[in-house]
Amino acid sequence: QVQLVESGGGLVQAGGSLRLSCAASGRTFSSGAVGWFRQAPGKEREFVASITWSGGTLNYADSVKGRFTISRDNAKNTVYLQMNGLQLEDAAVYYCALTRWSIATMSSRYDYWGQGTQVTVSS
Repeated sequence: QVQLVESGGGLVQAGGSLRLSCAASGRTFSSGAVGWFRQAPGKEREFVASITWSGGTLNYADSVKGRFTISRDNAKNTVYLQMNGLQLEDAAVYYCALTRWSIATMSSRYDYWGQGTQVTVSS
């Protein structure tokens, strides 16, 4: 059984920063990737970024390139999402998820999901 636990969400002013964490436990894949998705009220869940457990292959949505940085600490089984220059449209519930694929932007390719952490951006 795989468990993913997100943390680090909160309220931040536009232009500010937050760092989200995703701690994985259980039978995680030796290969594959961890991805971050987000879902705002009334909108579909969308891909944000992903990183492979080995090799460090990174992938970002165009909307966050240059502002968000995904990283990993394999020793801690933790993936981070550093979010800088937050904008009002970044407000959403952020989820981390685990996939067997090295690169996957479709949520259907992710097998395990965390419970989500709320990011609120104020003007």
